[in-house]
Amino acid sequence: MAAAEKLPFAGAPEGSRPLHVAIVMDGNGRWAKQRRLPRPLGHRAGVESLRRTVSAAPGLGIGWLTVFGFSTENWSRPAAEVAELMALPKRYFETDLGRLEREGVRVRVIGQREGLPKELVRLVEDAQARTAHNSVFNLNIAFNYGSQADIAATARRFAEEVAAGRRDPSEMDEAMFGSMLATADAPPPDLIVRPSGEQRLSNFLLWEAAYAELVFQDVLWPDYGEEHLKAALAEFAARDRRYGAIVADDVLAAG
Repeated sequence: MAAAEKLPFAGAPEGSRPLHVAIVMDGNGRWAKQRRLPRPLGHRAGVESLRRTVSAAPGLGIGWLTVFGFSTENWSRPAAEVAELMALPKRYFETDLGRLEREGVRVRVIGQREGLPKELVRLVEDAQARTAHNSVFNLNIAFNYGSQADIAATARRFAEEVAAGRRDPSEMDEAMFGSMLATADAPPPDLIVRPSGEQRLSNFLLWEAAYAELVFQDVLWPDYGEEHLKAALAEFAARDRRYGAIVADDVLAAG
């Protein structure tokens, strides 16, 4: 994954920035159930899918990949499954962090640290520190993350700044609010993909998704790979992104 391997996305204008793609990694449990396997094996197979996707993304013109690994709502699952989900980042970083570091991948884990095992927090902080200066590719892992919680926390921080006299309410606008979110280091997502056949965002990047294209694919996450990512990008390339405006042909057609 050297810098020279970063190819322009076929559907993007020449000279445009690499894409930001976000993926809801969904369907691990159903994948295991279809095979009459314990659910933890589905989650472990999902880690293999993450490896494949991260490996393929830079060559497809993707510069930022944000994946949804564990939501703030997932704490309501059975304790044994939560424990397995907590172990997944450890398993991934222990096997892949050295390679990610060498290949220029910057890793960030967004989400609340409160409630996570101390060992996991240390592992996350170490992964971020070791890859902080990398710039070939950006991997954001949303873990113990919920978009509504992030929005509420941002509003609360700004209100505290105003109450302390360090900010004026008139300073707040969309750009400032976005700069205070957990995702501030990345551009807004161009494309949000959800495999597994479900068609909802599930509290993922709600603010950031304002003008993202949404693609839903009928494949369970453990089966996901480069061909599915290419298919999502092809559908994205066929979309007409208007950002609330209209194009010249529409004006002419309207008379």
